[in-house]
Amino acid sequence: MSTAITATQVNDLRAQTGAGLMDCKRALVETNGDIEAAITILRKKGAASAAKRADREAKEGLIESYIHVGGKVGVIIEVNCETDFVARNDDFKDLVRNLGMHIAAANPLYVTRDQVPEADLAAERDIASAQVAGKPPAAVQKIVEGKIEKFYSTIVLLDQPYVKVPEKSIKEILTEAIAKTGENIQVRRFTRYQLGS
Repeated sequence: MSTAITATQVNDLRAQTGAGLMDCKRALVETNGDIEAAITILRKKGAASAAKRADREAKEGLIESYIHVGGKVGVIIEVNCETDFVARNDDFKDLVRNLGMHIAAANPLYVTRDQVPEADLAAERDIASAQVAGKPPAAVQKIVEGKIEKFYSTIVLLDQPYVKVPEKSIKEILTEAIAKTGENIQVRRFTRYQLGS
């Protein structure tokens, strides 16, 4: 027996996810009205649609500056999208500003993992291996890989937990924005300035 889905449920789900009305209704019908399960379905769908859009060229976008309260930390960030229509959208502008604020707070060094120099990665592996010396080899490998994942989450923007919603990574925040706008969105580059450094 299926549960009747109300317009209020659909609107609540839409407010939480930013997904389209029909997508929200289908997800609620599929999950028999379970909001959390519907959110999971929509997140998976958003990740799949983001993956499809990843190859599309993103030449429009914004360059935004963010100066943190007190004027001691500043960020300049470039975020690209496919059309100027999306670039002028208030949600996109908020995303770019929030990413600048996140960079000011979390101090990542790189946008993606492939930008991390191999020498830095090798040095981090050596340190992690030395810290677990004497443990069984299978355990050493798992512990070292875990430490490398943690290393990535401290220096790579897309791997960092979002400062406003720590249970989501920056990559998940971008995936949700891609699903909402229907366009490829990429953080192209950023520079973080700190007074005295």
